[in-house]
Amino acid sequence: MIRALLYFAIGTLASFLFQYFLLESQGWALDLYYAVAFGSAWGIAYYLDTPEISLSKKLGFSFIGMGILAGIGILIFNLELAVPSIIKFSMVFVAYYLLASFKGSKSLRR
Repeated sequence: MIRALLYFAIGTLASFLFQYFLLESQGWALDLYYAVAFGSAWGIAYYLDTPEISLSKKLGFSFIGMGILAGIGILIFNLELAVPSIIKFSMVFVAYYLLASFKGSKSLRR
């Protein structure tokens, strides 16, 4: 759990700094929201990367994460600005498991 939180924090910080300083910023609040989407995807994917959790549960948790991100984005911003966070979350989540699939253990933890 500690490592999952570390992945979340580092992913959020790196994504925010990259978006805010290197890409065209859309305002610090929106950049932070997108960075949290990125960091939470890494953190959740790492946390769920265990053989005890079935693939269907991992999919369910990812949908719950996307739903929470969408809900927060719609409340704070609007649907048009919330959709990119869902796309970023999905891409990072899939990328994590794609990288893990190349390892013999099918996990990035081992």
